[in-house]
Amino acid sequence: MRIEITHDTVYTYDREVQTLPHLLYLRPRENPLLEVENFAFSIQPEGRLQWMRDDFDNLPASVHFDTPTACLEIRSRCRVTTTDLPPFEFLVRDYATNFPFAYEPLHRFNLSIYLTPPDLHTRSAVLDFMGRCFSFRPRETVAWLFALNQAVFQHLGYQRRDEPGIQPAITTIQRGGGSCRDFAALLIQCARASGLAARFVSGYMLDPATDGGGYGTMHAWVEVFLPGAGWRGVDPTHGIFCDNRYVPVAHAVVAESVNPIQGSFYSATPAASQMQADVRVRYAL
Repeated sequence: MRIEITHDTVYTYDREVQTLPHLLYLRPRENPLLEVENFAFSIQPEGRLQWMRDDFDNLPASVHFDTPTACLEIRSRCRVTTTDLPPFEFLVRDYATNFPFAYEPLHRFNLSIYLTPPDLHTRSAVLDFMGRCFSFRPRETVAWLFALNQAVFQHLGYQRRDEPGIQPAITTIQRGGGSCRDFAALLIQCARASGLAARFVSGYMLDPATDGGGYGTMHAWVEVFLPGAGWRGVDPTHGIFCDNRYVPVAHAVVAESVNPIQGSFYSATPAASQMQADVRVRYAL
């Protein structure tokens, strides 16, 4: 499948400001099932752009600006090709086919940062949520993970949130819902509290049912490590395992570290700012 992504973000200020360096997590991650055919930035005012590699081998761009401005425009265009494979076409090693299981010592060492359990208060709230909403727990590991994902999907309501940041898992449980990034953060805590390695993924999703094939925002989901199968994508917002409609950009232990656009500005006097964003994900012609 060929997917075209446009991502435009415009910041306007009520006076000229000095834009400080920005970190942009916008270029999709290539892997054996995803090829980036082309990717391009258009940034005004122009800045010095340098590609980097972070701790998790993501590929953010760092941009430094010299010219004061009252408007900052960051636009990206890309086209990717994804391979169509059934989401359940993988094998789990024999010792991990049933849940619970214990990772082998080397796996546990390598995955330790993704296994860090939530603090005691959060863990208590998460386990209580699972006790109330995750009553049917299959013995087979993949079915168990699917059922956990369904529990989050079925017992919480999606709520679009335009404000920055991610709700704590406790807040999402108390409010009975949140955005896709909030769903992902909660599922990660559920997985880690159960002994599964999990990480946050930021990217794009093609949703043919939305707006004639265009999906208006970035998306967030979770990857869980299953021995033999590796990192498998799980989307609690839609209650499914990820397929070739998902285009990952970055993954991390802590969700906030891979926000799509990170940066600030300086002004000698207080300055008000506004942001407008437009993201479109469509089938490429």
